[in-house]
Amino acid sequence: MQSFSYKELQKASRNFKEELGKGAFGTVYLGVLQQGKKLVAIKRLEKMVEEGEREFRAEMRAIGRTHHKNLVRLLGYCTEGSRRLLVYEYMSNRSLADILFKSKTRPPWDERVRIALDVARGILYLHEECEAPIIHCDIKPQNILMDDFWTAKISDFGLAKLLMPDQTRTFTGVRGTRGYLAPEWQQNIPISVKADVYSYGIVLLELVCCRRNLEVNVSEPEEIVLSNWAYKCFVAGELHKLLGGEEVERKSLEQMVKLGLWCIQDEPALRPSIKSIVLMLEGITEIAVPPCPTTTSM
Repeated sequence: MQSFSYKELQKASRNFKEELGKGAFGTVYLGVLQQGKKLVAIKRLEKMVEEGEREFRAEMRAIGRTHHKNLVRLLGYCTEGSRRLLVYEYMSNRSLADILFKSKTRPPWDERVRIALDVARGILYLHEECEAPIIHCDIKPQNILMDDFWTAKISDFGLAKLLMPDQTRTFTGVRGTRGYLAPEWQQNIPISVKADVYSYGIVLLELVCCRRNLEVNVSEPEEIVLSNWAYKCFVAGELHKLLGGEEVERKSLEQMVKLGLWCIQDEPALRPSIKSIVLMLEGITEIAVPPCPTTTSM
């Protein structure tokens, strides 16, 4: 990774002129390096209190050592005085959240299935292919970015939790985003990679329906929480209701919904591993009928 001076990044971003996005700890700006030849995304961390410093170091440690086609690549950094900046490859086609929730037309079904597989492969790398497992802790459409070729890449490792090579769980304070948080975050029990699987399951159902998990502007109250509604439609054999009139091959739709429902089981042990998820999405492994995701009745 390259080390940049603050002045270099200030110049590259034209004094942080064009904002690309905002997170809990900082803002991302468009930058240009190599005499105008290379576009980059420059993340300036603003809350450099202890928590922000911790986030910066977590992000550096987590993705400084990683390299995978479904992870946004960290190119460099700046640590100058109290200033902390990270330089990423630029992702030209916005976030999955923009594509699913803000576009006038839905992405084609095959494209959504491919994105689901891209994201699963990125998580598989973090969970099983790094020298030590990394729990991302904030898998959501806003943190899945699309490159020039519409390849989906996972970004924003600020909340990531690194495990020791022989460690499978860890105690940590609640991290992540409401609506995507696994139940165990609220139960004061150790967190494992299965917390990411839960978040991925919510994203999977959002990919199916092209709507957010929590949506108040719906025609029926039962549709407000997508994960609950998806299970009801599955049990009733009415999965077509999730698509708002879109025509999709029934078996493919059923497989995606079943997999999403397995991923969001309250009990972490019932959720599949990310490796199993990849095999199911590739059609190598069959997907069994899932039980009701929550232990309490829906």
